[in-house]
Amino acid sequence: MPKYPLTVAAKRGTALRDRDRDGDAVAPVAPVPTGFLSFRYSSTVVSSQGGRTHVKARRVAFEDGTLSNESFEGELDGRAHEDAVRRAQQQVLEDAAPLLRVLRWMLPMR
Repeated sequence: MPKYPLTVAAKRGTALRDRDRDGDAVAPVAPVPTGFLSFRYSSTVVSSQGGRTHVKARRVAFEDGTLSNESFEGELDGRAHEDAVRRAQQQVLEDAAPLLRVLRWMLPMR
């Protein structure tokens, strides 16, 4: 005979997913119908020319049998390009810093 015998608790009459804590019935979530083919494509081009920042963006999506296409072009002050480049470089350096700290032990000692 085991030292700690296993006991089985009695089963409840309703499952937790059918009722919430207050005892009200919860409606099941209907699955969203999806087609066998769907895709999303987006591109953004930011360039600087003549002291102005030019922005072109395009987004195309095919979901649930519907094709949607959005695009725009705009022009900003020249500092916008410099700020975007600086933020992107800072983000890359922040993301790479933990990896570089881990690999620091491989560098030769001075």
